[in-house]
Amino acid sequence: MHEMGIANSILEAVQKEAMRYPGTRARKVGIRVGELAAIDQDALRFCFEVLARDTALDGLQLEIELCPRRHRCHDCDCTFIVREYDFRCPRCQKVTPQCVSGDELELAFVEVEEEDEPSAVGRKSSQ
Repeated sequence: MHEMGIANSILEAVQKEAMRYPGTRARKVGIRVGELAAIDQDALRFCFEVLARDTALDGLQLEIELCPRRHRCHDCDCTFIVREYDFRCPRCQKVTPQCVSGDELELAFVEVEEEDEPSAVGRKSSQ
């Protein structure tokens, strides 16, 4: 199951990104997954939750954006979503084999928030 390795890579990337912003905590991570990437979203979510459990990233939300397969026509420069393996350009009807997206797997964003400041109780006043 390659979803375990992908989940681990996502968590490592989030940890690395979070270290760039001391005093913050990662709350949500978004990824883009192409429909041709052959990733089972449910398996990825499961692996992600298992690996994050009992770590500093426990509770981190995973948002997955599924990206459709797109082709670009050489003749008329139309970019279109491929449906039901129909590779004909909707504008000029030419068969268009050039795939321009749909195989991606990329980190889209990491949402962080500032961690709660220590309570004022017990802090020495500078007055």
